[in-house]
Amino acid sequence: MLYLVATPIGNLEDITYRAVRVLQQVDAVFAEDTRRTIALLNHLGIKKPLHSCHEHNERDRSVQIVSMLREGKDIALVSDAGLPGISDPGAVIVRAAIEAGQELTVLPGACAATTALVLSGLPSERFAFEGFLPRDTKARGERIAALAAEMRTAILYESPLRLPKTLSLLAASMGDRPAAVCRELTKMHESCIRGTLSELAAHFADAPKGECVIVLQGASALASDAPSLESLLDCMDALVQSGQRVKAAAKALANPNFPASELYARYIARAEHRED
Repeated sequence: MLYLVATPIGNLEDITYRAVRVLQQVDAVFAEDTRRTIALLNHLGIKKPLHSCHEHNERDRSVQIVSMLREGKDIALVSDAGLPGISDPGAVIVRAAIEAGQELTVLPGACAATTALVLSGLPSERFAFEGFLPRDTKARGERIAALAAEMRTAILYESPLRLPKTLSLLAASMGDRPAAVCRELTKMHESCIRGTLSELAAHFADAPKGECVIVLQGASALASDAPSLESLLDCMDALVQSGQRVKAAAKALANPNFPASELYARYIARAEHRED
């Protein structure tokens, strides 16, 4: 049997009784980072054969894991924190096990996305989990532009170093909608800062410490809540300064009110006016 085991996202007391029992009983543990997992296993007093399974070797490990499952062995798969397969390695292993006809199950547990969603106080009836935004500038701009029209509450993961720039881009693209930044979830210095996107961008002008979750209120059906032309041009500025071409930035931020051709023309006109 393959067990996908959720592990604590910060506070080690968030491990479940079931997870401890399974980790005690399996024949081997495959982990995203063996250094992080050995600390957890030591804390629980568990000694098991431990193998790495990260984004660079997941496909090779899937072959090894399936082979061990066919031998009748029980395997636990864990990530550094949270549930394997959610913005962490695991999906490839799951597909390989299913295709090989092997049994698997998931042990639920701590999740940064849903923890932040509830903590934010924003609508939680319907939400969209986006994980990490693309690192590629063009793809990142396109994803933010698409999120601007998302009417469900959206949840993003972000590194502390990229948080200031991401909040500025979100504010420029989405207008001044309510949002929250949750940091160091379940740890001693846990924080949740709530406010508008522009307020959060100002608060986090300098990169904080600790992994962050951004929760965004969904777009309103009212046109008045749509981002203004000036905010879109400011967002284009940020994209262009980060290396994206003007036409690509205009295409990424285009919407029904402001097509790419108009954004491009207005951006060029504004740039020429500034030079005068």
